[in-house]
Amino acid sequence: MSWSAGRVLALVAAVGTLAASTTLANRVLPGWAYPVCGLVAALVLVALGRAAGCSWTDLGLRGLRRPALVGLLGAAAVALVFGIAVAVPGLRTVYQDGRVGDPDLAQLLWLTCGRILFGTVLIEEVAFRGVLPGLFGATDERWRWPPILCSAALFGLWHALPALAIGRNAAVHALFGATPVVVLQVLAMAAAGVAGIFLHLWRHFGRGVLASVIVHFTTNAGGLTLVVVLR
Repeated sequence: MSWSAGRVLALVAAVGTLAASTTLANRVLPGWAYPVCGLVAALVLVALGRAAGCSWTDLGLRGLRRPALVGLLGAAAVALVFGIAVAVPGLRTVYQDGRVGDPDLAQLLWLTCGRILFGTVLIEEVAFRGVLPGLFGATDERWRWPPILCSAALFGLWHALPALAIGRNAAVHALFGATPVVVLQVLAMAAAGVAGIFLHLWRHFGRGVLASVIVHFTTNAGGLTLVVVLR
């Protein structure tokens, strides 16, 4: 891959867009604007990728059938894992999360189909499994570690602010106890980076970001729903 000036500038602009987006979403904007911020940032990133010469295929935004089928297969696997966790009493502490509160049905729908889908999943998949890998030179033809690892590392950094509240999860608190917040933050960011590689597997096999979107949404929305149901 040739590193043209346009591609480098697009990469810098993409990282800057993501930094501004996570700061606005987590520290500045009101809750209702969270998904709007994610949607706008995703559109800006796609525009940057296209301006830098990335094709729709490079960005993982071409094709629907294969990505959808692979994504649904991944969703079924996630649902199986959730079922096992619910069936084993000792694993239920994973779903005791103080960050969730006690939402009613309308609030749960807003959290899953509004905040999670557009404020979290859409921006993260477009950015870290679509635009950034495309700018770094990832292809669907073969697995290339450098662009995938670079994107996963940035995905970990993206979680720096949300990771500050990770200690409010009951399972995390039981496992790490009085571990300093900064250590938990670093561990959460590292875990997010590993999750980024896992999600890119679905994007790669599905030949499109839609596959990882479905898996990611099932994981986050399903996990939140279980937290509420099992309270």
